[in-house]
Amino acid sequence: MAGALSTGQGTPAAVRRPQLELAVENADGVLLAAAVGAARVELCAALAETEGITPSIGTIEQACGLGLPVHVLVRPRPGNFTYSPGELDVIERDAAAALGAGAAGVVVGVLASDGGPDVKAIRRVVAAARAVRPDAEVTFHRAFDAALAAGLDPAEALSRLEEAGVDRVLTSGGGPDCAAGLEMLGRIVKQGRRSAPSVQIMAGGGVTLALVPSLLEAGVHAVHTSARPRYGGGDRAGAADHGLAARMAAAVSAVPLMQPTNEGQ
Repeated sequence: MAGALSTGQGTPAAVRRPQLELAVENADGVLLAAAVGAARVELCAALAETEGITPSIGTIEQACGLGLPVHVLVRPRPGNFTYSPGELDVIERDAAAALGAGAAGVVVGVLASDGGPDVKAIRRVVAAARAVRPDAEVTFHRAFDAALAAGLDPAEALSRLEEAGVDRVLTSGGGPDCAAGLEMLGRIVKQGRRSAPSVQIMAGGGVTLALVPSLLEAGVHAVHTSARPRYGGGDRAGAADHGLAARMAAAVSAVPLMQPTNEGQ
């Protein structure tokens, strides 16, 4: 639900615990995520080849039968995030289909001609999703970082997402990864409290185990990772490593419950 600051297990809104989201490609990934205690998964296809596109309906149905909340990436093609009317129609249809197949939410990203989040288009996707499942959560993916790279002010970008009905944003802080964007991530969290208090900030992009404490210290609501270790040449493994995922989950859960600040409110 939009802006809920809770563990999902009855914790009052006055406190929150950061959550771990794993990016996975199949049912095995969902089972791994459940085993290490992740809060949810982002389900996508062709992660290594394309940085993620919409998975098949069969994959979605299979993943959604395993008991962990599944948020489906709805991205019809690799490349930029400015879509034709026909592509937007596909995104709306795929979002509705994913929710109809049992997904708890969808992950989307649409940019307008000025390089910032396209409020009108995102509202259409949000409406299509919630027409199927009223409590569906909508995450805006790292198209947000492309918006920052285009020069849009983070507060303006966040305000647009809140206006469009988005629940959370996935961002590396505008950098190529979260290590490079760490300082900006902290600023985004603070700006979000003022300009878009209902939008959760989820750090993702090149997240390492060593970086997790710094991300949580910056105040993010969640950490997103594929938990795929890198080889010596810098390439990532094709699937998540159970041990690495478990250590990341432990690092996130080790953070004590945090009182939300009243800054800007």
